[in-house]
Amino acid sequence: MAGVLASGSLAREPASPSERPVPVARFGGQAEAVHRAIHAGGPFAYAKDGTVFGNRERSLPVRSRGYYREYTVSDPGSRHRGARRIICGGRVATAPDGCWYTADHYASFTLITP
Repeated sequence: MAGVLASGSLAREPASPSERPVPVARFGGQAEAVHRAIHAGGPFAYAKDGTVFGNRERSLPVRSRGYYREYTVSDPGSRHRGARRIICGGRVATAPDGCWYTADHYASFTLITP
């Protein structure tokens, strides 16, 4: 079920304490750098960064196509994009309504504290 944080950001209603929003710092320096770049409008390391995330799994609140964008959180030493991503939703890419972190290529998401 979707809810609204005090800041006006959209969020899933927490089902358990483990789903409560957490600071991006918890996911490491690469995630922090990507989160900063999202709000600054780039630059990004991968051409696919900033492209539409379809939310086909419906793990995030259901929104119209184009609402969500995905960004790669690289793994140091990896020769490919890996599984870590930050997904942000909103009409303005540099001012998202909410962002989620996934370390397992969309199998689970954790809301990032605004």
